[in-house]
Amino acid sequence: MAVNTDKNSYTILFAIAMVLVVGSLLAFTASSLKPAITKNKEIEKQQNILYAMGVNGNEGTGDITFVSKDKAVDAFATNVSEQIVLEVKGGKILKEMTREEFMKSKAQGAGKEPYLIDIKKEQTKAKNGESRFLPLFKGQQNGKTVYVTAVRGKGLWDAIWGFIALDKDMVVRGAFFDHAGETPGLGANIKQRYFMDDFEGEKLFADSGVFKGIAVAKGNNDPKNLTKDDNEVDALAGATITGDGVSAMIKKDLKLYLPYFKNLK
Repeated sequence: MAVNTDKNSYTILFAIAMVLVVGSLLAFTASSLKPAITKNKEIEKQQNILYAMGVNGNEGTGDITFVSKDKAVDAFATNVSEQIVLEVKGGKILKEMTREEFMKSKAQGAGKEPYLIDIKKEQTKAKNGESRFLPLFKGQQNGKTVYVTAVRGKGLWDAIWGFIALDKDMVVRGAFFDHAGETPGLGANIKQRYFMDDFEGEKLFADSGVFKGIAVAKGNNDPKNLTKDDNEVDALAGATITGDGVSAMIKKDLKLYLPYFKNLK
């Protein structure tokens, strides 16, 4: 018997069938690609940490160049000598863990690498009065030990985050910043090399010895960023709120690492 394709019921059933078929295909595709997507995100995080540490392909004053994805895993294993996890609460370090100790922690799920710590979730834990975990990555830069710290804050539209390499005196030796949805050509420029390079050599302490952080400041009067003891870098044009977000996350999150660096001395 011929099917009457002019009926409304046929149209509805056909549409339902197509939705089910397409939905099933999309679900299958998403499920199939999930392991690859997860792996790419992990490699990207390693690239970002390495970039802050100074392990990258930058040349001259050109654009940023990361360690290639096919070399990132080996480069991370070679250049990051230690992954350390600090459990902190109320400005105090409750516990310092090695990579192996952290990965055995049942509370975090066995096998979880420190570099995969979700900073957003850890910030939520701290807001709820719980202890939180801070990742710290130790390596070498020009023969000297550097410590890469993780920061996360709020820009104009969405989250901003990054990794900042410090020496034992908490002087910046490299930085990487990224964002979820800042305005292209304005706040999104926190990911530009010229902005990130300005942080290198900046001190986190004032001359008085008080922890001050680094402000992304208008009227810095130092466009080439030659002065490194003023606790400031030049602001991005038209991106005041994003710049303020960078300033706030640096001061707030790096202050959490203070007890560790004080113990180094």
